[in-house]
Amino acid sequence: MCACSMERVSRADRQYEERTPGVYLADLAAGERTSMKHWRIEPGAMLPVHRHPNEQVGYLVSGELTAILEDREVTLEPGDSYVFPGEELHGAENRGDEPAVGVGILSPPREAPDWARDDNTVTGGERSATMRSDS
Repeated sequence: MCACSMERVSRADRQYEERTPGVYLADLAAGERTSMKHWRIEPGAMLPVHRHPNEQVGYLVSGELTAILEDREVTLEPGDSYVFPGEELHGAENRGDEPAVGVGILSPPREAPDWARDDNTVTGGERSATMRSDS
C-alpha cells in the first residue's frame, strides 16, 4: 500500500522572487524527479543566456517572449510549448508590451537558477533548442 501524499501549492502559496531585474520566479509543486516553476518576465526584461543539466519543458500562458538561441531567435506566443534538453544554452527576452507569464518544469528538480548568479551566466558557446508550437 502506498504511503503517498499529494503536495498542493495554491495561488495564495506562491511567493515570487525577482531573480534578475524584471524576472520573477515562484516555486510550484515539486517531487523527487521534477520541479515546477511559475514565471513572469516584465516588458523589456531579459533572462540571461545560461545552461543547466536539467531538461526544461515549458508553456507560455500569456504575453509574448523571444527565446534567444545560439543560431536563431524564436518568438513564443500564448499556447506555445517548448523544451530545452539538459546542457543546452538558452535565454529569453520580453520585447512585448505586457508581462510574459508561463510555467516551467525541470527534471531533475532545480532550486535556485544558475543565471541568477553572475559567476554562472553564460554569454557564448553553442546553443540549440527544440521548440514546439501547440496552437
